[in-house]
Amino acid sequence: MQRSSLNLYVVDDDEAVRRSLLLMLMSTGFAVQGFESGEAFLDAVDMRRSGVLVLDLRLGGLSGLEVFARLKATHSPLVVLFLSGHGDIPTALNAVRRGAYDWVVKPDSEALLAKLPGALEEAAGRAEALVLWESLTPREREVAVHVARGTPNKEIARLLQPPCSPRSVETHRAHLFAKLGMSNDNVLGRWLERHAWLVDAPLAADPMAGSP
Repeated sequence: MQRSSLNLYVVDDDEAVRRSLLLMLMSTGFAVQGFESGEAFLDAVDMRRSGVLVLDLRLGGLSGLEVFARLKATHSPLVVLFLSGHGDIPTALNAVRRGAYDWVVKPDSEALLAKLPGALEEAAGRAEALVLWESLTPREREVAVHVARGTPNKEIARLLQPPCSPRSVETHRAHLFAKLGMSNDNVLGRWLERHAWLVDAPLAADPMAGSP
């Protein structure tokens, strides 16, 4: 995917910082939009489109973490790169553990520019993953999550709502592997682990798998 086809956003309520970032990014060839608040960003942007969001942790109104939580709740493919003050470094690290791409201490513009290519590459990968995931039927997505957890077909058949036969599960598996271009359970598991933002529940082993 071309860089120009990806969206780039900056959300910072400090007007001077926001303008400086926008000018810097535009001068290096990025097409970028700026927002003064998390609310303005969420109201204006299609969160199902891929891109990179440079997001300040500390905002008036919704905080950066609250905006990030909204994106996660809607399974947005947007890649989040947090801007952090020195005192917010532990919070920024925790956000990365929760799925943010990375963080940069303000106002280190060189570090931001250094991390943007990787963030854009991740955004392109997420865009492709979303197209593949949305090619599956809702039932195939359910089966895919259980398969990625290592749940046997017989157990998947019981866990699905409404339940079905193990043979039907095998048919769904064949269809979803063909659509995703994958050859086995391990490849699917690694792919969904990388793109865990696509699914509602963690991809840990199913606690009901193997239960009587």
